[in-house]
Amino acid sequence: GGVQASSLLFQRLLRDVARSPIGFFERTPVGNLLNHFSKEMDTVDVEIPDKLQALLTYTFGLLEVCLAVMTATPLAIVAILPLMLLYAGFQSLYVATLCQLRRIESASYSSVCSHVAEMFQGSAVVRAFQAQDHFVAQSDALMDMNQRVSFPRLVADRWLAVNLELLGNGLVFVAAMCAVLSKAHLSAGLVGFSVSAALQVTQTLQWVVRSWTDLENSMLSVERVQDYAHTPKEAPWTLPACAARPPWPRGGQIEFRDFGLRHWPELPLAVRGVSFQVHAGEKVGIVGRTGAGKSSLAGGLLRLQEAAEGGVWIDGVPITQVGLHMLRSRITIIPQDPVLIPGSLRMNLDLLQEHSDDAIWAALETVQLKAFVASLPGQLQHECAEHGENLSVGQKQLLCLARALLRNTQILILDEAMAAVDPGTELQMQAALGHWFARCTVLLIAHRLRSVMGCGRVLVMDNGQVVESGSPAQLLGQQGLFYRLAQESGL
Repeated sequence: GGVQASSLLFQRLLRDVARSPIGFFERTPVGNLLNHFSKEMDTVDVEIPDKLQALLTYTFGLLEVCLAVMTATPLAIVAILPLMLLYAGFQSLYVATLCQLRRIESASYSSVCSHVAEMFQGSAVVRAFQAQDHFVAQSDALMDMNQRVSFPRLVADRWLAVNLELLGNGLVFVAAMCAVLSKAHLSAGLVGFSVSAALQVTQTLQWVVRSWTDLENSMLSVERVQDYAHTPKEAPWTLPACAARPPWPRGGQIEFRDFGLRHWPELPLAVRGVSFQVHAGEKVGIVGRTGAGKSSLAGGLLRLQEAAEGGVWIDGVPITQVGLHMLRSRITIIPQDPVLIPGSLRMNLDLLQEHSDDAIWAALETVQLKAFVASLPGQLQHECAEHGENLSVGQKQLLCLARALLRNTQILILDEAMAAVDPGTELQMQAALGHWFARCTVLLIAHRLRSVMGCGRVLVMDNGQVVESGSPAQLLGQQGLFYRLAQESGL
């Protein structure tokens, strides 16, 4: 039963986190997630069953001692009941205090985990700026804060031990007094048995209270595991009555109608009043300054963030009437930071094992990586390091392009995909786009205007709105924002 309950709690936690929108991960420190999946789940898996078993063992031991004392010296019941009330009062006060201290300690521990995780992720930058001493001092300060929270818990433990010791000694005194008052009716052996049993009550009472308190504190982990149960979730993964019918989309026509989007409910619109149509098979570039709302359009198309106003239609079907699984499986996106996970190259290219080795080699040949992969030890089974650290940025982007070729979707989004690659890699990607994605609808989001000069149409965004639209030659002739951006980039 305990294993089943723990497994169910873990599955719910994983589902709650996995179904959270992208904004949840932007606001939630990674240390909090690590703490929930490691320390809190370990408490649920290991400590709660052990504490429950210990509580039952010591509780029955305490009942045995009390029954022995009351059987040998019935007068002791008059004093045992008030002592039990005092015991209950001490326990309730201690448990209430310790629960709050445990919450504070867990929060401070999450801060330590977040800082360590972020420091490891940015270790190259920390070393580059020689800021090791600053981060070590910050880590020490967080650890000191965590220890300052732990110290009151130890003080509370000592306070409980002293008071329980007094209660236990009181019970021994009561048993001895009752034996003296009833000496005319009791034998020496019975009196010895009563006092001997009473001497055991101190340790047993301490363990009962400590086991009960530890169990109640451990139950806080169950509460924390369910923290994310009530956070906002994404739209349903599948819909019973989906407006799109396979094969969808057939052409890949995209239409934004008065589209508006905000990143958080309390923030103003990041994109507002955007209306444009992308024809099937059209290559459209989207440019603008940083913060103009270019990537927000891609997020809205994938429903990473829901529209605040207006909507998006693909082949005449509103995307709000399509399940997220179907929508996202029909769109391929290549981000600025290529995503590779630890594992073989084959797994990174075909995670669901839907394609043959021949198809994978053909995709690699298309992006001119076949010779490179063939030279690697293990070839397709070559192990990628975490984040693909054993590959260059250009190679990782070309692998992502090969993955897009294998997916063969009708809509392709390149979100600053060429921003960090060298000119040679950019030419390879442009050639693949012009030839192998000729029938796809392509949205090319870019800072570098050179990347969009080959597009049939370019949208220029500023302050969350589309301010210019047309071919690159037309926009240069208008001498508007696109013209100024071209001058700034040296075109």
